[in-house]
Amino acid sequence: MTGGERPATRRRRERMVELLGAGDGSVHALAAAFGVSLSTVRRDLAALAEGGRITRTYGGALDHRAVERSWHDKARERRTEKAAIARAAAGLVRSGDVVLLDAGTTAARLAHELRARSDLTVVTNGLSALVELADAEVEVVVLGGRLRRPNESLLGTRTDQALRRLTPDLAFLGVDGLDPRRGVNCPDVEQAALKETMARCARAAWVLADGSKLGGGGGFPYWAEMPRGTGLISGAGGDGDGGGDDGAAGERWLAAYEAAGWRVLSCAERPDAAVRPDAGERSDHREP
Repeated sequence: MTGGERPATRRRRERMVELLGAGDGSVHALAAAFGVSLSTVRRDLAALAEGGRITRTYGGALDHRAVERSWHDKARERRTEKAAIARAAAGLVRSGDVVLLDAGTTAARLAHELRARSDLTVVTNGLSALVELADAEVEVVVLGGRLRRPNESLLGTRTDQALRRLTPDLAFLGVDGLDPRRGVNCPDVEQAALKETMARCARAAWVLADGSKLGGGGGFPYWAEMPRGTGLISGAGGDGDGGGDDGAAGERWLAAYEAAGWRVLSCAERPDAAVRPDAGERSDHREP
């Protein structure tokens, strides 16, 4: 890099940090914003991460001062991939199951996929899932608690007490960020505790995570540890509205989760796949 280029590069990188603080951290969005190549953006992000300014994620980055975005903002992103994840998750649900649905945009999409089922009971703390199921055939149980904004979830002592009386067949959790070893990244310590309870009370737990969530975190300070053997359903590695040229990176992340003991179901190549766990996988994973 020549001396004349360095000030421009520094200014671009400082501006990138500002944009990441506003929540727009995809490689493609940054390349378009600055009129540079994807490889240039990746070099900039690597330099900023090395300097401790940002956290690298799959397909982009996050400012360390990440601000939790509204449910409505997140609902507009990666719609094709989230729909594929929801279809794959719905394929795991058997007749007679009690299904626990977390709050979140992908969990709400799964609720939409389950609307026509009359042979299930769905337990949820998510307002968006409740809206999807309000006029459906599914039996619905709403977990009580305090409304938490901006992710439109119910949580608190009453929610936790209700969960401790349940053993759902399947739990499906939404995430803001994910790490193969640390678990689910959360903006709130109470939310982290709730997700841990959800994962541990179910016979089988699955995390629903689009490719942008896989890169080792979400920029928030709290973590929910997942039991070994927790499942991950993702569309990472595909060519949908979130895949693009980051498919190889997505495949590497999925391999990292498998190596850490997660059960991985990728719907990138088979978005309509209905992969059902066998009887052994339905056993209580709380036992070592």
